[in-house]
Amino acid sequence: MGYENTDGGAGAGSCGEPGVSDSLRTFGAVVQALREHAGLSREEFADRVRFSRHTVASVEQGRRMPDRDFVERGEAATGNTGALRSAAPHLTRQAGLASWFRQWARLEAQAVTLWTYECRVIPGLLQTERYARAVTESVPPVKDEEQVAKQVTARLERHRLFDRRPPIAFSFIIEQALIERGTGGPDVMRELLDSLLERSSQFNVELQVMPRHQPDHAGFDGPLMLLESPDIKWFGYAEGQRGGMLIPDPKEVSIMLQRYAKLRSQALTCEDSRSLLEQLRGAL
Repeated sequence: MGYENTDGGAGAGSCGEPGVSDSLRTFGAVVQALREHAGLSREEFADRVRFSRHTVASVEQGRRMPDRDFVERGEAATGNTGALRSAAPHLTRQAGLASWFRQWARLEAQAVTLWTYECRVIPGLLQTERYARAVTESVPPVKDEEQVAKQVTARLERHRLFDRRPPIAFSFIIEQALIERGTGGPDVMRELLDSLLERSSQFNVELQVMPRHQPDHAGFDGPLMLLESPDIKWFGYAEGQRGGMLIPDPKEVSIMLQRYAKLRSQALTCEDSRSLLEQLRGAL
């Protein structure tokens, strides 16, 4: 769909319930207001945009992502105000996205640089479908199949960032213990290791493993994420059990940058990390 952007995903960790897309709700309310201002019933509007009444209702209620034809025909039906056309590029489908992760996800979609250190779980951007499912199913409360599917799908949608143009410069540092934990069993881990090796060979991806034995460690305060925006501003993000926090304060971000720089120096090099991943893959 032409108007859908890339920030529909889950956080790096597994905690949290999916949030609802505020942008879809707002867009739907605008559609309804413009339709009513034009004096059109839902049935009349549906005829003009050549979509079913059910589809129109779903868009107005924020439950459906409108495609390009809906937006363009909706503009024509409501007087070509430009409101729908202007709002559509900012829509996000966020089913499965933890509510506290939304703002970071919007920044992430436009980032020029994205750095991630993770000590709890393989980062969401590097998870395979089966690994993401194993992680999602492991953490209480118990979820039904629909909830699991939404969270896994949202997480995998973020993978489109790897193919974005202009490309993002990625750096990942992951703890060796995350691989040795064996989440999901041998088959899941073999698939994950194959995926990590493939990702690490991508021209814009640096992947480093923090060795199990590392007495001097800058990551004792937990996982962290950093990104650089197109206007050369840095933002940080930290996530815990039941919430996350966007960090825009330059002083706080500077501390996070210092920590990430030290983590990079303490982790294995990219080449040595690949060698370790290959060894771990061969041992399964």
